[in-house]
Amino acid sequence: MASRPRRPPLRPPARRPAAMIAAAAPAFLLSACGGSQSALHPAGTAARDIFEITLVLFIGGALIFVGVMAIAAYAVLARPERFRGGIGWILGGGVAFPVVVLFALQVYEFAMTRRIVAAGTPVDLTIEVTGVMWWWDVRYPDAGRGLDGVDGNRELRTANEIVVPAGRRVEFVLTTRDVIHSFWMPTLAGKLDMIPGHVNRLTLVADTPGVYRGQCAEFCGAQHALMAFDVIVLEPDAFDAWVRHRLQPPAEPRDELAARGRDAFLEAGCGACHAVRGTPATGTLGPDLTHVGSRLTLGAGVFPNSVGALAGWIASARHLKPENRMPSFDVLDGVTLRAIAAYLAELK
Repeated sequence: MASRPRRPPLRPPARRPAAMIAAAAPAFLLSACGGSQSALHPAGTAARDIFEITLVLFIGGALIFVGVMAIAAYAVLARPERFRGGIGWILGGGVAFPVVVLFALQVYEFAMTRRIVAAGTPVDLTIEVTGVMWWWDVRYPDAGRGLDGVDGNRELRTANEIVVPAGRRVEFVLTTRDVIHSFWMPTLAGKLDMIPGHVNRLTLVADTPGVYRGQCAEFCGAQHALMAFDVIVLEPDAFDAWVRHRLQPPAEPRDELAARGRDAFLEAGCGACHAVRGTPATGTLGPDLTHVGSRLTLGAGVFPNSVGALAGWIASARHLKPENRMPSFDVLDGVTLRAIAAYLAELK
C-alpha cells in the first residue's frame, strides 16, 4: 500500500512590505520622542506651557474632525426620511461647532503665549548668544553681578555650551553675525529666529538640572545640521561656583608637553582668532578657548571632547566640517600637534 505523501509544514504567509512598514512606523516615530532634545519631556516652564498648548490644540482639532466626520457619515448612511433638517445639521455641526471650538482654542493660545513671553518680567541673568556659521558665540555680560568675592560686573565668554541656573529666570539676547539662524532648545523652550541686524529676546526658567541639547532650526548652509550646542542646568549654588571659576584664567601648564603646546599655540598665530584669558591670545573671530578643555563637545556638538578629537580638529577642521571658517593646520608635525592638543585639554 503506497504511503501518502507528507504535507509540507504550514508556514505563516510572508508579510508584505507595506504591512511591515506599517508595523514598524510607530516604533520608528516614537524612537524620536526621547533623549536630551525631546519636546515631549519638558524640563522648563516655557517648554511645559508649549507642550500643554500642543495637547490642547491636538485634542481640539481631533474633536472637530470626529464631530464633522460623524455628521457626514450620518448624512450619507441615514435614510432620507430620517435625515430631516439637513441645513440645520450642516450649519450647526459643520459651521457653528468648528467656529466656536477654534475661537476658544485661539483665545486660549493667545493667553498662553502672553504667559510664555512674560514681557517686562524681571530677569535674574542675561545671556547674549550670537549665531555664526556654524557655531554659537555665548556671552554673559554681567556674570559677576551680586557674587561675593567678584569685583564688579565682569563679562564671561564661551562657545557652543550654555550653563544656566535652575529656578532662575534667564533672558537670552539673540542675534547673528552672518545669515539667519534659529535658536531652539526643545526640552527647555520654543524656538526663536536670529536675524541679521535685529535682536530678539527669549526668556525661560529651567527647573530640572541636567544636560540638554539645542540646535539651529533654520537652514543656514552646508553645515546647518552640525550646528548644535549643549545646555547645562545647574543648581543655583553650583552655577555661582561655575561662574567664579570661569572668571578666573586657566592654570599654568602642568608638564613640559603642555607648556610646549602653549608656546606653539601662540607662535602659530591661533591668538589672532581665539582668546585664552591670561595669555596674549585675545582674538574674537573664533570661539573663546579659555576653558575649552571642560566642554562636553567640539565643533558645535560634532565630536566628544578629548585630546584626540582636539588634535584631529586642529589638523583637519576643513575635512571634518567642510566650509567652516577655521583652516586646517595640517602643516604641524605630530609632536607639535599633540602638544597643542594637550595644552588645550588642560584648559579647564
